[in-house]
Amino acid sequence: MRVVSLVPSLTEAVAVSAPGALVGATDWCSHPVGLDVTRVGGTKNPKVDRIVALAPDLVIANEEENRAPDLDDLRTAGIEVLVTEVRDVPQAFRELARVLDACGVQARPRWLDEAERTWSSLPAPDRRTTAVVPIWRRPWMVLGRDTFAGDVLARLGVDHLYAAHEDRYPRIPLDDLLAAAPDVVVLPDEPYRFTADDGPEAFPGLPCALVSGRHLTWYGPSLAEAPRVLSEALRAARR
Repeated sequence: MRVVSLVPSLTEAVAVSAPGALVGATDWCSHPVGLDVTRVGGTKNPKVDRIVALAPDLVIANEEENRAPDLDDLRTAGIEVLVTEVRDVPQAFRELARVLDACGVQARPRWLDEAERTWSSLPAPDRRTTAVVPIWRRPWMVLGRDTFAGDVLARLGVDHLYAAHEDRYPRIPLDDLLAAAPDVVVLPDEPYRFTADDGPEAFPGLPCALVSGRHLTWYGPSLAEAPRVLSEALRAARR
């Protein structure tokens, strides 16, 4: 089985669960650290000719991260493309199982069982917290409706204030974000790399939680430790 992954979190899942199957991944596929495969460009601008040259049996993609025209070009070239859809935590586990099965993984990996147990046994939050969750600036964009990251936070007791917005990633002026008066501002380090020096200064007087984008937005082996890592970051912001 020869697999090309166009989704960073799925790259990690396949690499650790089906050693040797992965032959190509995007430039943004940073895990596992030291991954040695052919790089095929970005998630939004993959090098189709480079992927075709790898002669994969399967290309793994995601309906949100990858563009339909690129996937159509791959199909036209005779390559099988598996497209995932992940909008919440339970769906992430179902799609991970589907991907690994398609990659020829015979036994369910231990990390997947561990991650599912972790999420199914979360304690009830002591209290619920409101948040805004920017994912970009210039312009400011935040989590809106029907997102995996939003469901992750909700299960940890964090209700983001644009969960009912008609758009999944709405553009919201900074003044409106401030006027929403959230309990906390959650700033991930991807897709925009918010840091202690780039992001919190825009929200004076509001606690800001700098969180790992891999734990907030990736569905793969990081799911097992995501509740602990994210909860620690949220608690630190509220002290």
